[in-house]
Amino acid sequence: MNLSNQRRLAGRFDRMDAALASWMARHSIALLRISIGLVFVWFGALKLFPGLSPAEDLIRASMAFLPLDLFYPLLAVWEVVIGLGFISGRFMRLTLLLLALQMVGALSPIVLTPDRIFVQFPFVLTLEGQYIIKNLVLISGALVIGATVRGGRLVSPAEDDAA
Repeated sequence: MNLSNQRRLAGRFDRMDAALASWMARHSIALLRISIGLVFVWFGALKLFPGLSPAEDLIRASMAFLPLDLFYPLLAVWEVVIGLGFISGRFMRLTLLLLALQMVGALSPIVLTPDRIFVQFPFVLTLEGQYIIKNLVLISGALVIGATVRGGRLVSPAEDDAA
């Protein structure tokens, strides 16, 4: 392949890459918001039916000091509301606040029942521990979404150069 063909191919690749980056900048926040919403609706809805949520035993063990017959269904509805907020994109500040409060509880088993979280502290997690640690991804995604609540947005370098 001669130098002229290499440059032409590189130019095509660059244009395709720029178009893809631009598409991601336009759509990724909405996709992230809907994805997080679906996770919360799904996990919350499972909690509405006793015995279906894989987190139920962990929650009951970690939150034994709470009236669980009241707390557990309230948590389920709370999570569904968070999910619906993300999916709809409405009331995002409230949705993010509800998520922040929920995450305090979701991460609490690390302190309240560490024997259920770690096989070997601090690196080897149980399956329940992995379930909890995945919340870091949800928190990070919520932070990205939160950065757009006041009109912020992602901009690809090609769009930024054009502005």
